[in-house]
This record gives sequence, structure tokens and C-alpha cells, in this order.
Amino acid sequence: MDKYNAVIFDLDGTLLNTLEDITDAVNHTMVEFGYPIHSSSEVCSFVGNGIRKLIERSLPDGTATHGFEGIFNEFKQFYTANCRIKTCPYPGIMELLEKLYSEGYKLAINSNKNHAAVTELNNIYFSKYISVAIGESRNIQPKPSPASVYMAMEQMGGCTRKHTLYVGDSDVDIETAKNAGIKCISAGWGFRDKAFLEKLNPGAVIDAPMGLYKYL
Repeated sequence: MDKYNAVIFDLDGTLLNTLEDITDAVNHTMVEFGYPIHSSSEVCSFVGNGIRKLIERSLPDGTATHGFEGIFNEFKQFYTANCRIKTCPYPGIMELLEKLYSEGYKLAINSNKNHAAVTELNNIYFSKYISVAIGESRNIQPKPSPASVYMAMEQMGGCTRKHTLYVGDSDVDIETAKNAGIKCISAGWGFRDKAFLEKLNPGAVIDAPMGLYKYL
């Protein structure tokens, strides 16, 4: 087995359980503009392809909705200001990061969430262990483009595709890792059903965070 020296983590559904805060921000935005609200399970099915796609899926007419850009900006502003009310790390995540950091692994976050929120959440929860945190911005294509993965590898320094592992909870993460030419381990505790992940990434789904350390 190859010796990995770097791990890139997805954020939502992998490191952090952010679903309730995302749901609250979506529903705040829907109410603000007079559209139906959604259950957390519905919002869960909408996430994974970036926040623009999230709002597109939340609206009855998607991007054809009158004033879409204003609706999207309202969501971004509200979520960035309220992104840590109910959010918390999944059980076992802090122990895993402590273990990996203490053993010298390079660690990064790569998310389709807007960059301001990614930076804020990393600063609050993980900055002791993770110094590279990349979110969606105008300057880089969202996942499943591999561009943000390559950016994370460059910023961590000394990383190669052969020795970098990607960890995420969705089909988008699996596709992202494949496009980047790196191995993906799927987080079975996140926003997607474990059986669904097993079909897409057989033999590479873990049940709990410390399962990643055992894999490494």
C-alpha cells in the first residue's frame, strides 16, 4: 500500500455536521422571498454541488427564478453570519485530526461551500490542525473539477497525487478525487447513504473517523 503523507477533507458531512444551519439559512432565504420552505432531508439531497446549485434546487424555478442573484446573495450573507449556531464536528473527528497532525500528516479542507464560510468554520474548529482551507470562489472551479484539489496540494507543499488521500461523504467527492487522480475514502457517517457510497466506491467506505487512521 502506498504511504500517504497528505489528507484533503471535504467539510460538510465529513468534518462538520452543518445540515441544520444550512437548512435554517435556506429556509430563511425562502421565507424572505416568499417561497416554500424545505425539510432538512430535502436540503440534504440538494447539497454537494456548491451553494449556487443548492439555491437553484431549493427554488421551484431554479435559476429561472426572477431575481435569482439577489436570492443567492441573501443566502450567502445569512449563512456566513449564522454558520455555527447548530454546527459541530462529527464524533471522533477531533481525535482523528489530533492523531494525524501529531504524526506529521499535511491536512487541508476542500469544500464547495463559499470561501468566507469555509475560512470561518476552519478558524473556529480546526485551525490548530489545518492551515489550508479552500472554498468556492470566482477564481476557481467548484468540485468535481480537480482545480481546488490541486490548489490545496500546492498550498500544503510537498504533496503528490500518489501520496495524497481525499476524504468525503458524497458522489461529488468520489468524482472529484477521480478527476484529480487521487484515492478517495468515503465517509459513511455523512449526508449520503452508506449503501449508495458502497456502490460508487466499493471497499473504500469507512463507518467512523478513526477508520481513516486504520486505513492509513
